[in-house]
Amino acid sequence: MPRPTSGAPHHARPTLEAVAARAGVSRATASRVVNGGAGVRQPLVEQVRKAVEELGYIPNHAARTLVTRRNGAVAVIIDEPEIRIFSDPFFSQHIRGISRELSTYDAQLVLLLVEGSGDFDRVSRYLAGGHVDGVLAFSLHTDDELPAVIRRFRVPTVYGGRPGRPGAASELAVPYVDCDNRGGAREAVRHLVSLGRRHIAHIAGPRDQTSALDRIDGYFDVLPDGDPALVTDGDFTADGGARAMAGLLEKRPDLDAVFAANDLMASGALRVLREHGRRVPQDVALVGFDDMESVAEATDPPLTTVRQDVVGMGRLMVRLLMDRLNDGPAEPDSVITPTELVHRASA
Repeated sequence: MPRPTSGAPHHARPTLEAVAARAGVSRATASRVVNGGAGVRQPLVEQVRKAVEELGYIPNHAARTLVTRRNGAVAVIIDEPEIRIFSDPFFSQHIRGISRELSTYDAQLVLLLVEGSGDFDRVSRYLAGGHVDGVLAFSLHTDDELPAVIRRFRVPTVYGGRPGRPGAASELAVPYVDCDNRGGAREAVRHLVSLGRRHIAHIAGPRDQTSALDRIDGYFDVLPDGDPALVTDGDFTADGGARAMAGLLEKRPDLDAVFAANDLMASGALRVLREHGRRVPQDVALVGFDDMESVAEATDPPLTTVRQDVVGMGRLMVRLLMDRLNDGPAEPDSVITPTELVHRASA
């Protein structure tokens, strides 16, 4: 038995031909306007856009790709374990900035996570398929395979963080956005010195990342004769900071200040200091790095830390990439953003 039909009229999806007819232009002109092509006089552009709005026309993505040779999508590749990406507010802030800026270009964000060497084949296949117009990659490590994978497919790329040590063979001739890690570390340690602290420890980040190395350099810029026993490695996690703090107290119970290379490690260090009966800041002054408000303002006492504009850096990465996609400068045009010491109660 045939299915009964309602008496409601069927509204067909508006076509490009209908847009052209409403605007009083040819189909080719309407297509160039809708799909971002050039060479159309402004009055006609306005007529077509008005017709699009009146009809509720939705452009066909495949047609747009043929005209613009663009997919309208950008891959964001992060070389970190999934558990860290979704637990560290640094990554959510970075992605937020990227997403906000991409939306102004009507571009989609495609998130690709790399947890190990087995994921490089998957990323390679995706990039080889031409699904994205460009790549934004961050949290690189010095022995990372990712830059080589990206270079193989000649995809326009901007990096978050400097991809190699200055002057080293591993440094890539690619644009990047980074904060003044070394200068920020110097400011943190100078502040601790100004408080009269004499035994200042440093909980460093992983030494296969340039941000951690730069912050170590900043520490030794202020304390060139600093005791190496006061510098220990963490992993940018709260638990890593706690382990590093416990080790420091065992080796140097006389320490009276700590500069941690990020806020999460500082929060872990603060927990261990309290467990050992050390008052912050009376016995041990503590400074972090990043100014992740969800961490820095939630600790007790609130954390003095070095602020970097993580959301703004994400937005800058998108702008640099779009400049390259729109035939901007061929030479790398990297940006180093300033940092600022934020005074709270921990130091």
